[in-house]
Amino acid sequence: MSIPIIGTILDAIKSPLDKLIPDKNARRKFDHELEMALLQAGLAQAEINKMEAQHPSVFVAGWRPFIGWVCGLALAWHFLGFDIANWLRIVFFPETPPPPALNGTETLVTVLLSMLGLGGLRTVEKLKGVGRDSWK
Repeated sequence: MSIPIIGTILDAIKSPLDKLIPDKNARRKFDHELEMALLQAGLAQAEINKMEAQHPSVFVAGWRPFIGWVCGLALAWHFLGFDIANWLRIVFFPETPPPPALNGTETLVTVLLSMLGLGGLRTVEKLKGVGRDSWK
């Protein structure tokens, strides 16, 4: 299995299938057909993603930049804005309650790092000349 997620999905399905399909050759054939079906589904989703990204409407093509802006603003608030607002509150308005803090920073960082990884892959595509708008 070259794609890890497919191996994980197949491993979850295989244990009940071992009892249903005792013949090793038939099980291998079924595993191969299942893997091919999963790959076809992934290719179909990739085509949908391409069509979404080329859509002229910001409500269709703009969801990825929206997630990026939300992550960026949330991280800016968490690491800069909250501390500055809290400091200003203590100095000028000590009787006011503290500003709201963000919970779930681990999830936010996970999403941001995933997006940065995808951005890095996009940069590699552009540098190799296979991106839609190559830099070369």
